[in-house]
Parts: sequence; structure tokens; C-alpha cells
Amino acid sequence: MNPFSSSGHAIQSATWLGPGEREAFEVAGTTAHRLASGSAGWVERLGDDAMISHKNDAALEELAAGLEAWSVSGQWTPARVFTRFLPLKNHERVSPILRSGDASLPLTTVVTEAGIRFGLDFGTGYSHGLFLDQRANRAKLHALRPKRLLNTFAYTCSFSTVAGLTGAETVSVDLSRKSLDRGKQNLALNGIAEAGHRFINDDALELLPRLGHRGERFDAIILDPPTFSRGNNGRLWQVEQHFEDLLLAALEIAAPKCAILLSTNCTKLNPASMERQARACAKIKRRTTEYTRTAAAVDFPHGHGASTVWMMVR
Repeated sequence: MNPFSSSGHAIQSATWLGPGEREAFEVAGTTAHRLASGSAGWVERLGDDAMISHKNDAALEELAAGLEAWSVSGQWTPARVFTRFLPLKNHERVSPILRSGDASLPLTTVVTEAGIRFGLDFGTGYSHGLFLDQRANRAKLHALRPKRLLNTFAYTCSFSTVAGLTGAETVSVDLSRKSLDRGKQNLALNGIAEAGHRFINDDALELLPRLGHRGERFDAIILDPPTFSRGNNGRLWQVEQHFEDLLLAALEIAAPKCAILLSTNCTKLNPASMERQARACAKIKRRTTEYTRTAAAVDFPHGHGASTVWMMVR
């Protein structure tokens, strides 16, 4: 790892990709990944553009200087640089701001991950459309080659896109119709016909029992809920309180040999605590399970990215 600063001194709070690591992403056909990670922010490469996410002005200037020095060193130079403030409260989130580059260019772009295409939009809100910390889990899902995938809290349906490329039928569920529409666009970007792929605008916790009553079963299920949200009729969702309810409902529709991804950004839940909850739920439902974790990504140091566990149901 090679940190830089505009003065040539190492930036202690940010760790930057080295030349070999960046080259590995290029060889893999991945143009969406982190360039740097620090305690007060990070920098992402997003196709031809870069995004600096920062918790304060000092972090913004430090990361911007680091990106400039990193670019001068011959690593990679972004066409545009966007910045995004990381507030403590969700209601304070705003869309990214263009810091440098051609303001006349569209705010939409396309990135690749292992050659798979995903559309991003810097103008639709706080999140651009692809959670980079789930890259290894998308790769694992691709390797699993499920026949039927249930993707809850699907957002822009990146997992559904990956599964669709292996020939799977998919059901994508999200409260945001706009996100699901962007998910349809991601399938289209990869030449995946919409037939065999359902997009349901609904509350996952309410939908799962209905799927069970209809006899639907899945051999892969994605459970990556938000830390906090409001569902149908204003019902409060808090992952610490409701994650087990979600998992119990998922186990009811898990086919034999089902792979369930458990994932959260809640800092109060780590892989060990999620596995304990999962084992308790499996015992209640009398299902035999095993647990695996994907290897840490080179661009996400310890403490960065979602906590995830794969629950393999037998």
C-alpha cells in the first residue's frame, strides 16, 4: 500500500492502493473500486470518475491532495472528481458535488466489475448505485450459480444482475420503485432479457411470508437490509431488533442447499454476532447450517465495508 500527500509525506489516516493492486483491478475488468481508505473518509474510482467521501473539510482536503499526488505519480487520472459529505444522520445526506471536471457531461456513467456492467447516477441522491464492498459477495454468488435468487432490499439489483448472467430466475424486492427501475436498466446493460426476473415494490418483511404461503422456494437469498428505515404504513425497521425476524422468514422459503447472504453496515452487529443469531434461527427452524466468509478485499481495510456471513442451509 502506498499513501501519498501533496507534500510527499505519508498520510497516516488514508491507505492508498499500490501500482500492482490497481493493475490487478484493470486486468480483472473492474473499474469500480476504492483507491484510498481512511478514518475520516475514502476515495473511489468509478469508471472514468472519482468520488471523495469525507466526514469533514480537513479530510476532504487531505484526500483531494492525496488523489492529485496519486494521479501525478502515473497511477490513474480521473476525468471528473465528485465529493460527498458523510453526515451522522441520514436526513442530512445530499447528492455528490462536482469538484472538478466538465460540468456539461451527464451525471450518469457505466462502470464494470469483472466485466459486468452497472449504471451509476451521481444526481439521484446520496448513493451512486453500487455498493463496492459487496464485490466479493457478488463474485461468490456468480460462482454458486443459483437457479432461483431472492434479492431483498435489492436497491439497484446488482446481485440479481450477477445471478441473471448465470441463467438464474430472480425476484428483486425493494421499497423504492425508482431503485428497481435502475435495476431493470442494469439487467439490460448486460443483455439480460427481463423475462424470468420479477421486480416487486414491497416491504421484504411482509412479502416473505406471502412467498412462503405460495410455495415459492429459493436456493440463494440476499439479506442486506438497512440499519434503519420505515416500511409500509410507517412501520419502523431497526436491524438490531428485526434481523432475526427477517432471517426466520427467509428460512421458511429456503430450498435445500440454499445459500443465504447475511450482511449489514450496522456497527453493533459483526460477523460473529450475526452467525450467533443465524445459528439460533436455524435451531428454531430445525435446519442444518454451515457458515463461511469471503476473503477481505484489498481495497477495504479492516473496519471498512459491511459485515457479511454466508449461511449455507442444508
